[in-house]
Order: sequence, then C-alpha cells, then structure tokens
Amino acid sequence: MYAYFESKSAIYDAMFGQAATEFADRMAKPIDGDEPHEILAAYARRFVEFCTSDPARYQLLFQRTLPGFEPSPEAYAPAICALANAHELLALHGITEARHIDLWTALITGLVDQQISNDPGGDRWTGLVEESVTMLLAHSQSHRMARKPSSRPTRTKGPRS
Repeated sequence: MYAYFESKSAIYDAMFGQAATEFADRMAKPIDGDEPHEILAAYARRFVEFCTSDPARYQLLFQRTLPGFEPSPEAYAPAICALANAHELLALHGITEARHIDLWTALITGLVDQQISNDPGGDRWTGLVEESVTMLLAHSQSHRMARKPSSRPTRTKGPRS
C-alpha cells in the first residue's frame, strides 16, 4: 500500500475523496416532482439510502471516527459542493434559516445513525423520512409566517386628529 500512498492519512484521504465524489454525484442527480414535500422527501431518501448502503463510508464522510484525520481540501471539495447544492434545494423550498438547515441535517443524519445502529438492513428509521420532511416543512413554514410583518397599519403615539 505504501508504494502508492505516503501514509495512512493519505489512504484515508483518497478514500474520503472517492466517497465524497460518489456522494456529490449521487445527490446531484435530478429529482422528479412538483411539490416541496415530494422533492425533499426524495432527496432525503436518496441521502439515507446512500448512507445506509455502506456504513463505513458513511462514518468516514459524516462522523469523523478516525482520530486526527482531516481530509485535504481537494478530497473535501466534492462534499462542499454537495452541501451547497443541498442548501440551494432547501432554499427553493423556503428553508433558509441556518437553524432550520441544521435541523434538517440533524433529522436526516439522525435517521441514518439510528438505522445503522439499531436496525441494520431494516427500515424502522428510514421509514420515518416522509414524516420528518413533513415536520420540518411545517416547522420552518410556521416560523416564516410568524416573522412576516403585519399588513395592518401600526398605531403611532401622539395626538389624534
């Protein structure tokens, strides 16, 4: 192996780069659908299927299980691209607040983590993708609605005419 790689970290970096490229390519494929829920659910299912199909790859990409390993900027670039694409997709569906994007990430990777840990090969947690998307869309929409300015004129203090 060391005839091809200068160190163990270089091996990990090559593995990370290959996995990140596979991930970015998979997530960039077009999704059919018109409704926000339908599109986001399909995107989430694609992510979950990618991650649960190879738990070691998922751990390398998303869990930082290798002490001291940091991917090189070149190996990390496809992951950054995939994240930017995810942000664009979420924004198209009204999810733009950083905390809602964080919530999306926590929900979807949480389902993956639970599936891999507690029901490998099953669908106990992956079957919750639709509900998770519905919940997040409702939550983010309710926050957008609460923050919209009122269309009623505001009263000002002072003498009445």
